[in-house]
Amino acid sequence: MLFLILGMLVFAPLAFGAVEPWAYLIVEGMAAGVFILWAAKLWLSPKTKILWPPLAWVVLAFTVYAVARYFAADIEYVARLEVLQVLFLAFIFFVVMNTLRGQEETEWVSYTLIGLATLIACYAVGQLVSHSDRVWNVYSDNAARAGGTYISPNHLAGFLEMILPLALAFLLVGKVKAVSRVLLGYAVVAMMAGLAVTFSRAGWVAAAAGIFLVLGVLLGHRNHRLRAMILLAVMLAGGGMFVSHYLSKTAGFTHRMQVKNGDGPSNYDWTSRLMMWDAAERMWLDHPWWGVGPAHYDYRFREYRPADLQARPDRCHNDYLNLLADWGVVGGVIVLAGMGIFVVGLFKTWPHVRREENDVGSGQSNRFAFFLGATGGLAALAVHSTMDFNLHIPANALVGVTLLGLLASNLRFATEQYWVRAGVPLKAGLAGVVLAVVALFAVQEWRQSREVYWQARAEREGNFSPERATALEKAFNAEPKNFQTAYDIGECYRTEGLEGGRNYQQLTQKAKDWYVRAMPLNPHDGYNYLRTGMCLDWLGEHAASEKYYSEAELRDPNGYYLVANLGWHYVQIGDYAAARQLFIRSLSLFGNNPTAKNYLYICEPKLIEKASGRPVLPAFY
Repeated sequence: MLFLILGMLVFAPLAFGAVEPWAYLIVEGMAAGVFILWAAKLWLSPKTKILWPPLAWVVLAFTVYAVARYFAADIEYVARLEVLQVLFLAFIFFVVMNTLRGQEETEWVSYTLIGLATLIACYAVGQLVSHSDRVWNVYSDNAARAGGTYISPNHLAGFLEMILPLALAFLLVGKVKAVSRVLLGYAVVAMMAGLAVTFSRAGWVAAAAGIFLVLGVLLGHRNHRLRAMILLAVMLAGGGMFVSHYLSKTAGFTHRMQVKNGDGPSNYDWTSRLMMWDAAERMWLDHPWWGVGPAHYDYRFREYRPADLQARPDRCHNDYLNLLADWGVVGGVIVLAGMGIFVVGLFKTWPHVRREENDVGSGQSNRFAFFLGATGGLAALAVHSTMDFNLHIPANALVGVTLLGLLASNLRFATEQYWVRAGVPLKAGLAGVVLAVVALFAVQEWRQSREVYWQARAEREGNFSPERATALEKAFNAEPKNFQTAYDIGECYRTEGLEGGRNYQQLTQKAKDWYVRAMPLNPHDGYNYLRTGMCLDWLGEHAASEKYYSEAELRDPNGYYLVANLGWHYVQIGDYAAARQLFIRSLSLFGNNPTAKNYLYICEPKLIEKASGRPVLPAFY
């Protein structure tokens, strides 16, 4: 179990943060192996004892709530993936807390994470120095910033900010040999450099919070005060010199800190985040108790989209607001209670983890170092979560949950009351639940692995080609709840039908059937309604198309592309005045908009023809 968990902790950050489906499937498969071994251990151990602190009840409560919320979700596919990830992280928490709680296992986890973070940080520095736009062999649009093995530099910052306080704590108070302490010093320097070249301002603030928490505690400790003061001075002086003499001269720093119109630092990121937060707040107010659904924020966003934000946000860029939007007050209260219980547990554990450190003359203790460093790392993650969504990046969530489980297990030093002796009924029940989760993972692995394979095959085919449609249909057969695949198949047939061949009617009808098929799979997606209306227009059924355009507009009233295509509909029926107004509105939403620009040029002469009293010819005549 130890080496499988270490394998996940190493593989996930190296594989782009495990955000790609193929990478997450590998992590999920390794997790299934861990759970099978844990079930066997629970059943075969003659004297099984379960550590069950108060935080475990909170994790269990949220897991049960997530499963229940799945059955009422509007979009089954995304809810299932999100809830399976909740199950994955919850069971990792229980396994780590109950099987890796020993000092040796804790040190294995700590040193593995520190070594990994050091290597990734060095890779990130190399990326910036060489102006590389690649993460491994994949193109990344971040040449001015470094993401290491992550696609997003912000998520690399989220990873490093959790490990940096841990390395710092082992450097200052760990019971390690001189050579190891020197290596830890190099690791701290490398991680700070790696964090700096991400140019993640929220990551910098969060890491500073974690570091100052560690150093602040040690400054109040007579055994470590001098070393903490010296290290703090060195970090401030060295960091200042690094920023002023090198970092400030890089393109990434200039871009992130540039001044616009004399109004101070560029506020684009802050403005867009505020708009995303406002949308999340309105979602929550409309669905206060249960939220819009697991991972539904991105799919409900278009309905709440402000006119000035045309991008697709993916997440809210604030894990706390995202929690309220997706899970409602019920989910928020459970998580808030968990945070409170966790902090109370830290205070209960504090005097007991310090006992060994106080008893040893040198004041060095690996137990105390881990407790202090992991607490600083989770504090940094909590701060960064106000500006980003690291908890939804599998690699970072896995690291955070591992640190959380190990810290929660330290409560056993304070009291014996949280140990539960498992008899045969409890052992059988726990083993049965674990194996049921493994069975769920196995079914999902089978379905999603086939889907990912055929989607990858489709990517290699020509855009909207029949071969691409065939591969996508096989992907849909593997996962018939994926609305996006159904939509993409419809796009293939619709685009081919627009070429106007002899069979264009059959192709257009086939496209319409796929859009209609996708509608119940994601009832909040306006584009299935839009494309259905366009297919009906292409088939000459203009009266039947009206209701679909109305449904589409309800689902994305401020989307520039959808508004432009509503204008296209009015061009088809010859209402050039209405079309012109929609194209003007689309351009006001997003100026770099060729669809609206090109069709606006068509509308103007048609309206002049109509005003002159001459017969208005069809568009493109």
